[in-house]
Amino acid sequence: MDFHLHSPLETERLVLRHFSRRDADAMFAYRGREDVAQYLMDEALTREECALAIQQRINHVHLDKVDSRLTLAVETRDGTLVGEVCLILRNVEARQGEIGWIFHPDHQGKGYASEACRVLLALAFQSAELHRVFARCDAANTPSWRLMERLGMRKEAHFIEHGLFKGRWDEELYYAMLSHEWLAQNQGSKTLL
Repeated sequence: MDFHLHSPLETERLVLRHFSRRDADAMFAYRGREDVAQYLMDEALTREECALAIQQRINHVHLDKVDSRLTLAVETRDGTLVGEVCLILRNVEARQGEIGWIFHPDHQGKGYASEACRVLLALAFQSAELHRVFARCDAANTPSWRLMERLGMRKEAHFIEHGLFKGRWDEELYYAMLSHEWLAQNQGSKTLL
């Protein structure tokens, strides 16, 4: 597998594009928040840590080996950065990927995450030709698992106290979708890419 995204992806309201250095302050506006960090592996980031994270994300443009990733800034048509989405290649031979997202709380509830993730799934199944895409979240992160359900993903697993996460036992949900399930859901609709 060798997939590289060369140009931004556009929806009716959003532009999904590669990160740039100018995004550090906008990223800090959401990644610096404790309420955002509570479900992430990282703690809330400092402005300097956001600048380093941006530098890493600038290189997340290519899917070619296990754990390679495509991380895209999600901005509104007026140029406001509202969050980010990510597609990670988890298994090359079996063509398995994982999607994830982080959105600024001020921009949640407007359908931006659904819109961006639908494009990311289209990219995963149409362009990158993945067979299966999964997503996971803390069971207490209701907006996240509800998004997975809105996307048409099905719950595959509910792990209870399977690991320690930030000093407490973690409860994690896994949702997934197969390429033929995505095609069946999108049959007859216009191409998303």
